[in-house]
Amino acid sequence: METRVAVISIIVTEAEKVEMLNELLHEYSQYILGRMGVPYREKNLNIISIAIDAPMDKINSLSGALGRLDGINAKVTYA
Repeated sequence: METRVAVISIIVTEAEKVEMLNELLHEYSQYILGRMGVPYREKNLNIISIAIDAPMDKINSLSGALGRLDGINAKVTYA
């Protein structure tokens, strides 16, 4: 199956949602190339970038699941 490389940018505005976010990312861990998280304490935000190489349906599925989590905003950029 053909895969695509993408970056998912995530902003977490509700810290109590981080556990649910991590559980979701763990489900897709076989596709994740790397992850970088930056806490922005002054604004009470967490900024996370995920590099992923996966089939389009998996990227779309992950993106959709992230979008359904309250307090989390996510956008995908494809290579």
